[in-house]
Amino acid sequence: MGGGGKIPYPKHVWSPAGGWYAQPANWKANTAIFGVVIFGITALVWNLSAEREYRHKMPEPGRFYPSRNWSKQIIEHERAQEQAAKAKQQEES
Repeated sequence: MGGGGKIPYPKHVWSPAGGWYAQPANWKANTAIFGVVIFGITALVWNLSAEREYRHKMPEPGRFYPSRNWSKQIIEHERAQEQAAKAKQQEES
């Protein structure tokens, strides 16, 4: 009724994944460590990408661009536009 006997498999097997039915005792710590490593590498690559980003055409004012929050070039461009607008308002007053 049980569908046959147990399938034989080697008791001592080495593999990078840990062998048959592996459940290492420290899997939670390993997962946390590699999660932090992956997050750190992603943050470094993100930062490098944001520093090297260059736009030939600036986004239109009021339009949504996610990189508007971290791109130095866009932030400096928008600050210069705000200062120019303030200076223009002061001249008109």
